[in-house]
Amino acid sequence: MADSVLKRIPLTSPCVRKHWGGVAFFLFVIGFVIWLFSAAIHWMTDANRLPLSQLVIQGELHYLTPNDVRAGIQQLDHLGSFMTQDVDDIQHALEAMPWVARAAVRKQWPDTLKVYLVEQQPVASWDDQYLVNADGVVFTAPMAQAGKPLVALAGPDGSSQEVLSVWHEMQPLLQRAGFDIARLTLNERRAWRVWLTNGIKLELGRTDRIERLRRFISLSPDLEQQGKAIEYVDLRYDTGAAVGWVTDTEPK
Repeated sequence: MADSVLKRIPLTSPCVRKHWGGVAFFLFVIGFVIWLFSAAIHWMTDANRLPLSQLVIQGELHYLTPNDVRAGIQQLDHLGSFMTQDVDDIQHALEAMPWVARAAVRKQWPDTLKVYLVEQQPVASWDDQYLVNADGVVFTAPMAQAGKPLVALAGPDGSSQEVLSVWHEMQPLLQRAGFDIARLTLNERRAWRVWLTNGIKLELGRTDRIERLRRFISLSPDLEQQGKAIEYVDLRYDTGAAVGWVTDTEPK
C-alpha cells in the first residue's frame, strides 16, 4: 500500500492575510495622524505654552499711559494664545477706549503683541459734556485731561462739523479786532449766538452772520467809548444794533 501524503491546507490564503495587514497598517496611520493633529491643536491653543506675554506700544501718547493700554486689552473676557487670539478683537477693545482715535494690532512670534495707537486731538468741547476733534467728530473723554482751555461749541445733533467750521470762520476775524470766542452755539431754529471771552454775547440770527460780525467790530470802538460794560449786542437788524448794558443790578 502506497504511503499517503498529508497536505496542510491553510484556512486563509496568503493574499487575504496580506490584505488585512494592509488595512490594519492604514488604520494605524490614520489613527496616528488624528492623534498628532489633536495634539498639535491642543498645544497651539494652550495659553500656557504660547502665551502673549509681551506688549509693545507705538505712537505718541499724551492722554494715555501704557498701563491704560494694557488695562484696555485686559478688558477682554479671555486673552487667547499666540495662535488663537484674534487681533481684531483687541483692536475693537482699544478703539472703544477714551482718547483712542485709531488702533492697529499685530502679533510677532513667539509671544509679542504690537499695538500702534493714534490719539484723539481735542480742539473744542461739545454740549459741555463731550469733546470735538479737528475733523468735527464728537468723542467721549474726560475734559479735565484735555490740558488746555477749549472753546465751547454746541448745536443740534449731527451739526458738530458745521459749528466747528463756522468757529474757524469767525475766530480769525474777531482775533484781528482783539476779541476771542469763548462759546459758539447753533440753536434748533438755525440761529447763531456768540459769547466772547470778555463776557459780551452777540446775537447774530440765522443769516448774514459774517456781515453782522463785521458790523459789531466796526461798532465796538464807539461802544467802548461809552465806558459801560456790555451785556449783549443784538445784530439781527438790517443796520445798527441793539445794545444791553450791564448795571450794578441787572443788564439794561
